[in-house]
Amino acid sequence: MTDTVRLEAGQLAPDFTLTDQNGRKVTLSALRGRKVIVYFYGEASTPACTAQACDFEESLGTLESAGYAVLGISRDQLPAIEKFAAAQGLTFPLLSDPGRAVHELYGAYGEKKLYGRVVHGVIRSTFVLDEHGVITMALYGIKATGHVAMLRRRLGLAA
Repeated sequence: MTDTVRLEAGQLAPDFTLTDQNGRKVTLSALRGRKVIVYFYGEASTPACTAQACDFEESLGTLESAGYAVLGISRDQLPAIEKFAAAQGLTFPLLSDPGRAVHELYGAYGEKKLYGRVVHGVIRSTFVLDEHGVITMALYGIKATGHVAMLRRRLGLAA
């Protein structure tokens, strides 16, 4: 269906620097020494993306206790993610990638099926990285609802 890049476990995660909802620059490689969950979502303040972000926020204590940082990435401009983070009380970095450069590095933008039609758009994806920036889990085409619970189970952090 697509010739989009697909990252796999064992690969070094592509580095990037993006701006978060607080105007701070976040560079992935600066987080070395911590495990990181990077997830790509479609659009701030939409129902599924809101549910997913709130699930991450509710699990943040457990994830951080296990050594994980969480980064959410969308194509939204900064004002949209600022409003989204404030409205939902999100405390982890939401990163703005309006030009899709990071989405494309990770294979999180491309052809996908939507209601039986092939369209171009964000491919909801999650990547788990170890302390060295190596991908330990690459999940493409995931469902927003229940994703964080599934991820916690796979990471051995289920409540």
